[in-house]
Amino acid sequence: MTMKLIERLKREIKRRNYSYNTQKSYSAWTIRYVKFHDMKHPSELNESDIVCYLNFLANDYHVAASTQNQALSALVFLYEQVLKINIGNLQNLKRAKKPKRVPTVLSQIEVKSIMNELTGVEKLILELIYGSGLRVSEAISLRIQDIDFDYHQITIRNTKGNHDRITMLPDKVIPKLKSHISKVKQLHERDLERGWGKTILPNRLAVKYPGAESQFKWQYLFPSKFRRVDPISGIKHRYHLSAKKIRITLNRATKRLNIEKRVTPHTFCHSFATHLLQNGYDIRTVQDLLGHKSLKTTSIYLHVLNRGGHGVKSPLDF
Repeated sequence: MTMKLIERLKREIKRRNYSYNTQKSYSAWTIRYVKFHDMKHPSELNESDIVCYLNFLANDYHVAASTQNQALSALVFLYEQVLKINIGNLQNLKRAKKPKRVPTVLSQIEVKSIMNELTGVEKLILELIYGSGLRVSEAISLRIQDIDFDYHQITIRNTKGNHDRITMLPDKVIPKLKSHISKVKQLHERDLERGWGKTILPNRLAVKYPGAESQFKWQYLFPSKFRRVDPISGIKHRYHLSAKKIRITLNRATKRLNIEKRVTPHTFCHSFATHLLQNGYDIRTVQDLLGHKSLKTTSIYLHVLNRGGHGVKSPLDF
């Protein structure tokens, strides 16, 4: 019964063109929820059972607020979109506490030293993350046509909230990026000669534009060295480069430099925003470049600029 339910869940997710990661996540949370309630079918459970499980995650399992929110989203989708059951307002739900943390930001000297330690595609990706304000998932998901050399801009598609946005393309990376694209084109042409070269198009564009999956403009900007079978379509293609590889390369570089800060690819995105504000750019401009819905999200970088004590100078430094 559970597997039939999971198949219904997957079909509804595919119908709405949600990502494969969402499909995996929602399916996993549904299975955990059913197991928690001794394999009872969710239609036999009610609002109090949902609250009981979510409170267990927060109080006993001590999950992060984002993890509890993910489980909640999965269960809301399951009940309201698949089972067509209204779950109510979950009155007794105890939310996991979300800690207020100021993001880790690198100095411009630290950014430069790390970049000098890197080479190849990983360096180019991190330069785009820092130079354009991209998330690592956005950078590795770029396609050839998303780069506009004439207008010096990058189009980021299907970002958070399923919106597109435009950000700048740094002049410094243009020569390297053009050389990289030339190599990707050679790889694509070799794949076509061998009967490969098809990519996975978003939504139903493959139906709308027959043959587009083989066109160079739709290929990933940072393709993987290996081809793999897409779990949804069954097509064997080159997926984009793994974010894990970038994290490993970056971690090794920061260790060699003895940088004590916890540095991830997203740290460069935080640094992008902070350094723009330091250079006098308006916070709303930074908000648009990052694609933040709320100005409150972007304003966290002002706390970094204020330093300790809201920018007050210590009496020890007088």
